[in-house]
Amino acid sequence: MKKIITILLIIFITTGCTVVRIDTKNIDTTINVVLSKNNKLYNRIGKGYKYYVPKGVSYIDTDEFNDKLYSNGIYYYLYVDAVSYFYKREINYKENKNAYYSRKINIRDKKGYLEINKVKDDKYYVYFLYNYAKIEALVPKSELDTVILNASYILSTVKFNNNVVKLMLNDDYFINKEENYDVFESKKTNNNSLGYEAKEQK
Repeated sequence: MKKIITILLIIFITTGCTVVRIDTKNIDTTINVVLSKNNKLYNRIGKGYKYYVPKGVSYIDTDEFNDKLYSNGIYYYLYVDAVSYFYKREINYKENKNAYYSRKINIRDKKGYLEINKVKDDKYYVYFLYNYAKIEALVPKSELDTVILNASYILSTVKFNNNVVKLMLNDDYFINKEENYDVFESKKTNNNSLGYEAKEQK
C-alpha cells in the first residue's frame, strides 16, 4: 500500500498544477494524494475566498457562503467558513465506527474529516470538511469515488483573502447575519445546503 501511495504521489507531483484523474477505488489513497498537493488552481471567487471547480463539475449559484455545484446528476453543497478560518477554530471530531466511512484528516497542517453514511436504498450522505470548508452531497454508491475525488480537489484549493475577511469582520458583516454559520458546531446542521436537496427529492 505504501509503495502504491508513493508512486501516485510522484506522478502527481511531477504533473505540476495539472489536475490528474487517479484511481479512485480507494478513498484513503484519493484523499492522501489530492490533499497532499499544494494546488494553486482556482476558477471561482467568492467573498473573501477562491477555489477550483474541477472539469465536469458546474457552478450553479451562491447564497451567502453556500455555493451549489452540479455534476452527473449530483448536487454538491459547498460552505466556506471564513469566521472559523479567521479565528483558527479547532475541529472536534471522533471517528464514527458505525459509519460506512469515517476518518479524521490532518494533511499539510490543515484539518478536517470525512464521514459517509448510508441513508436509504443506494443513497449515501457525504460530509467532507477540510481547510475551513465543507461539502455535503447525497450520492449513489456507484458515484462515491468520483464525488470524493471532486470534493478533495475543491476543498484542497480553497484559499482565503485575509484582508477581505478581516474587513468583513470589522464591518460586522457576519454578526448581522440572521443565522450563525459554524461548520464545526455540528455536522448534522446543514443550513441551506443538503436539506434543500432533500425537499427537492420528496
